[in-house]
Amino acid sequence: MLASLGVALVAAAVSAQTARQSDAPSSAQTAAKPAAIPTAEQILDRYVKAVGGREAWLKFTSRVTTGTIEVPSMNLSGMVLIHEKAPDRLLATVIINGAAFRQGFNGTLGWTDDPQDGLREQSGAELAEARRDADFYHPLDLRKLYTKFTVSGAEKIGDRDTYVLEATVPEGSEPTKMYFDAETGLLVRAISQHHGPDGVTQYREDFEDYREVDGIKVPFTSRQTNGDTTYTMTIGEIRHNVELDDSEFAKPAVQ
Repeated sequence: MLASLGVALVAAAVSAQTARQSDAPSSAQTAAKPAAIPTAEQILDRYVKAVGGREAWLKFTSRVTTGTIEVPSMNLSGMVLIHEKAPDRLLATVIINGAAFRQGFNGTLGWTDDPQDGLREQSGAELAEARRDADFYHPLDLRKLYTKFTVSGAEKIGDRDTYVLEATVPEGSEPTKMYFDAETGLLVRAISQHHGPDGVTQYREDFEDYREVDGIKVPFTSRQTNGDTTYTMTIGEIRHNVELDDSEFAKPAVQ
């Protein structure tokens, strides 16, 4: 999805500045179960409607997003640039503390390039995650990207009531937990696993400040937590249907 693009990339940038932290527990608290919790199908359908609807999303074939990243606990800041092209092209760049971190997917091959691990291709579960993140119509395609959805209950996040879906991933990793606002239908939190060269890490993403852009709703703020470190991505501008050549998503040539 748009808001979670480059999660592993941002994590690499932050982890390059600090020692790896242990996973932080979720702050969600179990709430009293509503009288009638909707089905998984109803929750997913309502989500698509809440973010603008299928027709509005299908008007777009590319997207350029620019924004910033802040790591308050380390007094770090930087910039984020994301290029997306339908159906499944992605190039995300994070520049933080003077270092550039890039992640790309060209429809088949996923790759990362950063000062710590250099240029490398993704494989296995890491590649599967990159493929999901690169799906241009992510909110519309959730049923294609995950094999099963289970409603696990209702929880409070802050003062908001949410319905919780557990989404089974095809590669067999731990299910992704998605929290949908019971009032608005919007996705407000996701907890998932991310695979990388250093192993498996749990990430929590909190989505805030949804705004309408060209007829669709996008969270302009994403707070991502990895262990004791929380970093915030804030969107500054989104442009749709920008001309993007397929070549820019290809793995760079080795210098």
